[in-house]
Amino acid sequence: MKYELIYIIDTTVEEEARKALIQRFSDLIQSNGGEVEKVDEWGKRHLAYTIDYKTEGYYVLVTFTAESTLPRELERNLEISEDIIRYLVTRVEEKRSNVKPRAVQPARTFPAQRAGEEAAATPVETPAEPVEE
Repeated sequence: MKYELIYIIDTTVEEEARKALIQRFSDLIQSNGGEVEKVDEWGKRHLAYTIDYKTEGYYVLVTFTAESTLPRELERNLEISEDIIRYLVTRVEEKRSNVKPRAVQPARTFPAQRAGEEAAATPVETPAEPVEE
């Protein structure tokens, strides 16, 4: 199944430690039989609301495929880490359309546009009435 993991790292974590933390969670996915498709670092962003007196966080989005048991193990490890402020693992649903496409209908024509009546469709100018003085 395909999943997305987004987590927020505390901004007080140094760059070296942050890179190691991102690599740690990618390795955790791979060591449990998953496959990391993409790691997208959004960078430092302002939080929507204050969390533990913090107003900023470093956002990371990971797209991966794995068995259904991996997200629980991943959440357990994210919960243990003190450098992670928030996290969310979601399953990505593949879009499937069960709706049949509609048949193409011929364009509608107005009565004035029917064959033989094309001349009636053009506006005819009427002469102005003479003004009496």
